[in-house]
Amino acid sequence: MNLRKAVITAAGRDQQAIPLQRLVDSDGVGRSALEIIIDEAVVAGVDEIAVVVRPGDEAVFRAAAGRRPSRLELIPQEEPAGYGAAVFCARGFVGDEPFLHFVGDHLYVSETASRCAVQLVETARREGCAVSAVQPTRESLLPSFGAVGGRRVAHTRSLYEIETVLEKPTPTQAEQELIVPGLRAGHYLCFFGMHVLTPAVFDLLATGGDQGKPLLSAALGRLARQERYLAFQVQGTRYDLGERYGTLKAQLALALAGDDRADVLSQLVELLARRPMDP
Repeated sequence: MNLRKAVITAAGRDQQAIPLQRLVDSDGVGRSALEIIIDEAVVAGVDEIAVVVRPGDEAVFRAAAGRRPSRLELIPQEEPAGYGAAVFCARGFVGDEPFLHFVGDHLYVSETASRCAVQLVETARREGCAVSAVQPTRESLLPSFGAVGGRRVAHTRSLYEIETVLEKPTPTQAEQELIVPGLRAGHYLCFFGMHVLTPAVFDLLATGGDQGKPLLSAALGRLARQERYLAFQVQGTRYDLGERYGTLKAQLALALAGDDRADVLSQLVELLARRPMDP
């Protein structure tokens, strides 16, 4: 599987400003969240990237992109028709190739020397099929993520054959439809915010939806029924910048993963020491 292209979605009404936030990366360099995501893609071997944005935001996103791949395309999503529609906007850019996809409001910190996107892309190339990164997630967080159910691939520790995909399921739905043998009780495989997808997903987005809006989770559920589609448990952690204190948690994770870890820890201890004790 040859992966040359990536698509980043950043057109949501409550999302478009998130990728423009500046953070200090693990190397101690101040960059926008968008630039950090683009770097994740470039390190994974991608050389052409499209960012789906709201109309009129093209210039500010281009300025925030920082390190550029060989081709950077800004695609306006003319109508606010949701996440699936945003992915569908990139159909012309992607063509008939598999592609790497990121949501624009997540950052990723690997637990190994291999970046999260590198782990995912290497898995997709080895398996020769669509693969979504997942992370075991406690059931209280299910309203924030899409989730998958299936079975572990024989003789592996981190690969799963996807059978079911649900968008933000309730705990009751998850318990009934998304049980994965081997996971801790009360935990489910939720999307990590990055996928390697085949172009078949565009046909599925075009032919199904809710009230005229294509739904990516529904399309992925149908993808699992028509071709091999795996979930890969990445050795790393996703940080949703849009949640409460999400940017703070991502910034701390980036800082603690870099060379300034000791200095950051000492400053945190100093801040905690300055807090007055409760009476």
